[in-house]
Amino acid sequence: MAGTTTPASAVGSQHPSHAQGVSTAKGLGAQLRIPAYQALLVIGMLLTWELLVRSGVAPVYLYGQPSGILEKGIALMREGELFVHIGATAFEAIVGFAIGTTLGSAVGLALWLSDTVARILRPLIVAINGVPKIALAPLVIVWFGVDMGAKVAIAASLTFIVALISVYQGTQEVDQDLVKLMRSLGARPLTIWRKVIVPGATPWILATMRLNIGFAMIGAVVGEYISAKKGLGYFIYNAGALYDLNSVFVGIFCLMVLALVLDVVLLKVEARFKW
Repeated sequence: MAGTTTPASAVGSQHPSHAQGVSTAKGLGAQLRIPAYQALLVIGMLLTWELLVRSGVAPVYLYGQPSGILEKGIALMREGELFVHIGATAFEAIVGFAIGTTLGSAVGLALWLSDTVARILRPLIVAINGVPKIALAPLVIVWFGVDMGAKVAIAASLTFIVALISVYQGTQEVDQDLVKLMRSLGARPLTIWRKVIVPGATPWILATMRLNIGFAMIGAVVGEYISAKKGLGYFIYNAGALYDLNSVFVGIFCLMVLALVLDVVLLKVEARFKW
């Protein structure tokens, strides 16, 4: 019987690995649970939509049909037309986002260096922010023409003012005790700005970047609505004019996927800058 007894040390050595395996499995299950619920929600919505249309409760000429949208999307991808529109809108939104967010963040950070300048510019910033940026779209089209430059400019103007206001507010939220400490040590304003203000406002910059993705997309699509030869906004507008709702939904879903992809990219960037 002694030969069948398991040593206590061997039993003890098996427990940590077993516990670690269980913990890993639970962690993986928790990570997959939310995406699974999200997928089920989307599938459930699409199935409900399809059933309502097939049963006649929701007229197809008013609401489109998921199966028809899928067929239309596949046909457009085979023709290559859809990728042209996606590429145009993505380029306009990304470039406009980069220009507007970079310049707006830089100005917002720089305003901390001079409280006098910030007070002088505050009414102007508030006034510009109060004007719907879409109202400026016709002017931008006149100034920049109907090419991609106009859509980039609209996207940049939308993201610029949002970044400026958000990042400047972020500089005001930096721990003032740190600022006072640096001043008591004889640090110059530029040194305080570089060592305290910019790092302290970084979370605000990252949050603004995610917020500005939506504004950049709006700017690009609105510009395409007004005047364009390609882009998802142009595609959706033309499809709507022809009452081709399945094509309209193809364009809308493409915008949603594009926004999600850009948001995931920014999440990765944000994760690298967290401390």
